[in-house]
Amino acid sequence: MRKRKHSRYVFLLLIMALILQAPGILPAAKAAPAAKASASGVLHYDVVVIGSELQGVLLAKSARDLGLDVLILDPRSKPGGELIQGQMIVLDEPNDNKGRSLVQGALKPLYADYKAGKVRKLASFEKFYQKLIQGIPLKSGVVIEAVDIVGEGADKTVKSLTYRNRLGTEFTVEAEYWVENTDFNALTGKLGEKRIPGMESIYNGQKPDYMAATYMLNFKNVNWGKLHQAVLDDYPLTNVRKKYGANTYVDWNFAAGFSNITFKYKPQDTQFMLRGLNATYQNDGEVAINALLVYDVDPSDPKSVENAVRKGKAEAPHVLKYLQKNIPGFEKAQLGGLPEYLYIRDYNRYETKYVLDYPDLMSSRMFWDNVTIGGYPVDLQATRIVTKGVGYGKPDRYGIPLRSFMLKSYDNVLVAGKNVGATIKAYGSARIVPTTALAGQTIGIILGRELKQGKRLDELTPADFRRIHQYLEKDYKIAVSR
Repeated sequence: MRKRKHSRYVFLLLIMALILQAPGILPAAKAAPAAKASASGVLHYDVVVIGSELQGVLLAKSARDLGLDVLILDPRSKPGGELIQGQMIVLDEPNDNKGRSLVQGALKPLYADYKAGKVRKLASFEKFYQKLIQGIPLKSGVVIEAVDIVGEGADKTVKSLTYRNRLGTEFTVEAEYWVENTDFNALTGKLGEKRIPGMESIYNGQKPDYMAATYMLNFKNVNWGKLHQAVLDDYPLTNVRKKYGANTYVDWNFAAGFSNITFKYKPQDTQFMLRGLNATYQNDGEVAINALLVYDVDPSDPKSVENAVRKGKAEAPHVLKYLQKNIPGFEKAQLGGLPEYLYIRDYNRYETKYVLDYPDLMSSRMFWDNVTIGGYPVDLQATRIVTKGVGYGKPDRYGIPLRSFMLKSYDNVLVAGKNVGATIKAYGSARIVPTTALAGQTIGIILGRELKQGKRLDELTPADFRRIHQYLEKDYKIAVSR
């Protein structure tokens, strides 16, 4: 009898181990706050985040760390979004016009380690990301079936959401706040708001147009020292740029430019263009490059994205051969691991309570409800029509208000990351990850502290934000009011 009990105990342990390893179920370091059942018996959360992009995950973590009930529902089969699945690990940094970094909050240590060469490879970014989602209930592979909306006009509320998990079982959840955190509008695309015009507004086009996505490329066996020395041999810098193209630059960690060479690449598929290199040396002969642009990717169309990824994998060997022949140090290079997803830089964005505009950036405007600070150049990447992209100057530091992350006609729907409400020119700067990531973290903190006091986001006043900005700076070393 004792042996039978022991066998049963071992069997139960094995079942538990298998459950923890099942796709879409992530073990927690400590128990997350339990969601409460509503009067109708449906689980009710404080915050439900749709998607697992970095910015919304930071919002979820900040809210959960302050005791809110949080759930992440991810339509993707695996968490990580553009950072992990798209391998977008070449980090851009916003600065003010005195050259001071504007990176703050949770990403500041990551950027410091990146610049110091301690964090360069995908595994290090995966470790960072896993720490963020640890302890947050996260379900991958879900499909949103229905959204229950109450109210009408400009005064609507999302009451509940019904989703189907990867096994086909339906669940309904309620939430105080919902957060759109996908690059394909899994939630906001169902809410009937007006799309903010994109790249088509630059040339008065009639159809939606998007900045090119990128298929990230990784290489190994690169002789970075040879690349660096080849450029040094062509100094002064005026000669380097005459030979290789404007903005060409190489140091021991990063390389940019070489457009005189890359623009001559003839892709196998006309959906691609090889722009100037934006390369990071990852040590040990490994290099990550953000340069292979992909035209005509509609982020809201899964087939469009899937086709681009498939074509990117086919194009990569041809890019390798071209770099081997034309870029010093790449003669013996080989392809590294290829991503399963894209770096999508241009989303379908919907109107928010305040839509950030280009004059806001260039006048260094600060808002009473600032939740982040930007300062990156206004950089609009190429489309089929705007073939080499276009820039509209470098703003100094400017603010982005909470209202630019609140969907216009809803009192409880937030948008995260590059879903920010901004005109296309403003978006060219505001879209940068550290800018929107800081907003995500800050909004999570505000939710965590203000909901406990019975204050909803749309009730916050300028006086409230003076208090909020004080505790953000004092307790979190986050300064967003100046």
